[in-house]
Amino acid sequence: MPNRRDVFKATLALSSLAGLASTGAGAASVGKPIVVSTWDFGVTANQAAWEVLKTGGHALDAVEAGARVPEVNMKNHSVGRAGYPDRDGHVSLDASIMDEQWRCGAVAALEHIDHPISVARLVMEKTPHVLLVGAGALQFAIEQGFKPEELLTPESEAAWKDWLKTAKYEPVANSEMSTYGHAPGSKVPGDVHNHDTLGILALDAQGRLSGACTTSGMAWKMHGRVGDSPIIGAGLYVDGEIGAATSTGVGEEVIRNAGSFLVVELMRQGWTPQQACEEAVMRIVRRRPEAVKALQVGFLALNTKGEVGAFAIQTGFVYAQCDGAQTDRVVPSKSVFS
Repeated sequence: MPNRRDVFKATLALSSLAGLASTGAGAASVGKPIVVSTWDFGVTANQAAWEVLKTGGHALDAVEAGARVPEVNMKNHSVGRAGYPDRDGHVSLDASIMDEQWRCGAVAALEHIDHPISVARLVMEKTPHVLLVGAGALQFAIEQGFKPEELLTPESEAAWKDWLKTAKYEPVANSEMSTYGHAPGSKVPGDVHNHDTLGILALDAQGRLSGACTTSGMAWKMHGRVGDSPIIGAGLYVDGEIGAATSTGVGEEVIRNAGSFLVVELMRQGWTPQQACEEAVMRIVRRRPEAVKALQVGFLALNTKGEVGAFAIQTGFVYAQCDGAQTDRVVPSKSVFS
């Protein structure tokens, strides 16, 4: 039979848990909102997210709004409907979303839908699942009212046919910063060799964190290939008690190391966002020292204090930051091979 002291301890523990549940366990203190996203084309995504944050909106709504911007940017060949296809000519999209309560949803290899991030949110909110893929993801999207359409644009199709003349797939680091097919000096992301990702993280005025990640994946990938972007813990991870992280670059390397989860767990141990991003990158470098010389991986992190960190293997990775004072700040990331 338990004695009175045991009963008291158990009651106290249950009361503490109930208190945490009622107040939102692990919620950050109320403070200044901030949104950060990968690459310089994240500026326009941040602006859309800031419209939500500046009026006291939820970080989850902010990151969805931000991610939707590059998804329909016809000049962006890294993300969304204008993305370059796989080697068989199919444009397939991946996306994930996560909030401060560890709720998450994702879609992978989704065709014919131009806003995969919004489908991912509905997976989170309307199904018992986390990830839907391929034909099943498309069926779900249509059931939710999304209209299927052809995503392969004339420009993307022309680039694909040009690639078929040589048909040699070779990812190129930082190709999202190239100027292929555009006027010299322009900074339109993506070229005929590779794709990249928009990862966006936000902290709202109530201290709630959320993140989103959306991409059309590597150009000329094998049909059915899925990178890190829709994999919770790889391309995106959010912990409302600690912080959030997202990644960019060659997704296979991020998946092998559960990269974004690693960054957040290091922050849980007391590392700053900058230190955590650096360690996550260096773990990849230490494990594959030869391979990483020709590829790019970068991490971007935000903690509940509003502190930001970023680090990459190759030089050239930048991130966009908006905190009200500077609405379009683009910050170069530190890197291993600078």
